[in-house]
Amino acid sequence: MQIEQRFALNAPPDRVWAFLTDPVQVAACLPGAAITSRIDDRTYEGTITVKVGPVTAAYKGKVRFERLDPQRLEAEMVGQGQDVKGKGGAEMRMISRLFPREGGGTKVVVNSDVNISGILAQMGRGIIESVSTQMFQQFTAAMRQKLETSGSDQEVVQSAQSEVKPLDGLSVGAKAVGQTVGRAVRRLLGRDHDDR
Repeated sequence: MQIEQRFALNAPPDRVWAFLTDPVQVAACLPGAAITSRIDDRTYEGTITVKVGPVTAAYKGKVRFERLDPQRLEAEMVGQGQDVKGKGGAEMRMISRLFPREGGGTKVVVNSDVNISGILAQMGRGIIESVSTQMFQQFTAAMRQKLETSGSDQEVVQSAQSEVKPLDGLSVGAKAVGQTVGRAVRRLLGRDHDDR
């Protein structure tokens, strides 16, 4: 499953680059994620927990930077994890690209190729996409607070961490289901309207 996300930050590209190439900072802004150890300069171990309604999936695995190009402001990262209960796994390849904007800001484009097996995969593509979008929105909000807020680095980190709460699975799951049902209804009504 391929997902593309775009957003803009009122922060210079070098600061955004330093953030996005530091898995510890990234995990601190991602609901349910944590870096547990560093293997080498480009490889880290971590965990992430995703809740959708009554279903919880916890993954443990590794992330590795396959490519870091500070001149072109491009980073390619690969992640692999296994469900801690042995009920599936997840793989992801993510490419991040930064583009300077007028006024000193940065445009960020993130392309992800995600493969999920196990209990979450059984929920269908629409649910997974909706949950991924919700998680990404929470991540970008926390990232903005870290990079766009003035003050000491420690104050900004503490403020951002206090705002990042575990992903509310029930509300996200309900919203994801609602969005999926809404799309299905719109498609059905569209077809009915065309048949008349």
